[in-house]
Amino acid sequence: QVQLVESGGGLVQAGGSLRLSCAASGTIFSRNAMGWYRQAPGKEREWVAARSAGGGSRYYADSVKGRFTIFRDNAKNTLYLQMNSLKPEDTAMYYCAAGEGVQNVMRGKYDYWGQGTQVTVSS
Repeated sequence: QVQLVESGGGLVQAGGSLRLSCAASGTIFSRNAMGWYRQAPGKEREWVAARSAGGGSRYYADSVKGRFTIFRDNAKNTLYLQMNSLKPEDTAMYYCAAGEGVQNVMRGKYDYWGQGTQVTVSS
């Protein structure tokens, strides 16, 4: 049963913006911390951003701090990643993850994982 579904990826020029979405079931959304990861070809999976279950804490990797924002719409059970000032090095498959505790999600200990959405940034 698919429980996390990402969308919003695409091709954009450097300096542009994209907004990724992650639709989740209501139970997952309300009870878990959630985050975003990315993986470029030939590279290891990289944590990007995370948000606590209650929404009070948000964390970002240094590589995206100041450019990316993680937020959610409770009414739609959807997590978002607003990506601004995109760079070619942001090119990757982006995945949504959910798990118990935001520190666990940041460390790769998640219980739910989506199928990914491709982001390509041209120079």
